[in-house]
Amino acid sequence: SFLPTPVAEQALRRERQHPTLRTLLVGGDRLRQFDRDPGFVLVNNYGPTETTVVATSGQLQPGGALHIGKPTANTRVYVLDAQRQPVPVGVTGELYIGGAQVARGYFNRPDLSAERFLDDPFAGGRMYRTGDLVRWNADGTLDYQGRNDDQVKIRGVRVELGEIEAALKALPGIADAVVLVRDERLLAWFTEAAAVDIERLRE
Repeated sequence: SFLPTPVAEQALRRERQHPTLRTLLVGGDRLRQFDRDPGFVLVNNYGPTETTVVATSGQLQPGGALHIGKPTANTRVYVLDAQRQPVPVGVTGELYIGGAQVARGYFNRPDLSAERFLDDPFAGGRMYRTGDLVRWNADGTLDYQGRNDDQVKIRGVRVELGEIEAALKALPGIADAVVLVRDERLLAWFTEAAAVDIERLRE
């Protein structure tokens, strides 16, 4: 069994009713388990929207490592340290993606574009700084390790915990707030400086 994304779960339900599935492509969220042969090939795709969705891809083996595959065609992938130098196999670094599919930047956000879309010093052109932490395996696949910031994914949707915390703190009566993810749910803790409108807080 494996813990898939909601879209994959729907495909699996259909497959149980009509067993014709030979290959299932998943992506958009982190797989956490794949320990039994489901009777079809499972391919794990990774890639942010800023690099036109799929940047790495690889077939998973039941009971094997849950990697995010190798770079797709015409994609350059770098695992870099804090000085933007390549790290050795097995060492965690930040993932950068280059190639023709890298977007130009964020619409009307030159500040964020300058922070995330950089000159590629290794091959020319541009590369995207993902904020994802990965490490190379000896076979050329990549292990996903997590984020280097507060961004999380819930059912495939990017969520910035800091933005939610800031919105909560802006409400009347909230002194401080912390937001975490547990079991695909957002949970918030807060301290009151005055009476709080709970319905507005939930909204």
